[in-house]
This record gives sequence, structure tokens and C-alpha cells, in this order.
Amino acid sequence: MALIKKFEDIIAWQEARNLVKIVYKLTSTGEFSKDFGLRDQIRRASVSAMTNIAEGFDCESNIEFARFLVIARRSAVEVQSLLYAAFDIGYIDENTRKTHYDQAYKTKGLINALKRSLRLQPK
Repeated sequence: MALIKKFEDIIAWQEARNLVKIVYKLTSTGEFSKDFGLRDQIRRASVSAMTNIAEGFDCESNIEFARFLVIARRSAVEVQSLLYAAFDIGYIDENTRKTHYDQAYKTKGLINALKRSLRLQPK
């Protein structure tokens, strides 16, 4: 990660941060805010995506960083899955599900690209 000096410069982290913001906003109103289990789980998953990118960046090897990125990617997928649960239960409509799903998808794609770029870095 020669050009990136701090984790805040990583675009995948920035998009994961956006995911956290929209998930918290989504889960702060209506019936969703009262379903503590689902609300807390989707919040934790979004925060996990963001924090695992940051934690991984501070690792001493690309292999270790890649491991954290796998966890971050899985957390973004968890958000996607939980959005279906929220939709199926009736907490959100299809447009809201799709908007949030797309942000999680974008985050996941950037995490994948970052992980692939690690293979191109010198050891």
C-alpha cells in the first residue's frame, strides 16, 4: 500500500463508512428500530465491513491484510442478506432494499478490488 498513507484514504473504507451511515439511518425509525435483534445485527455487519478494512490496513503483511478484507467482504454480504429479511418482514420497501443493497454491493466490489491489488504489490 505504497501510495495510501492512512486507512481513511482507502476508497473501499470510504464506501463502507457510507454504508454504515445509511444502515444506521435506516434502522433508526419505524418498526425496524424496535426489532433489536435484526437492527443490531445489520448495524454490526456494516460496522464490521468498515472496521476490518481499517484493521487490515494496519497489518504487517499483505497476507494478513487480505484476511481482514475477506471478513470485510463477508460482512457486506451479510448486510445484503439482512436487507432481504427486513424487506420480507415488511420493515422496508423494495426501493429502499435495492438502494441499500447496491451500496453494500459497491462496498463489496471495492473490497474485492483492493484484495486483488494486494497480489500485485511486492512482498
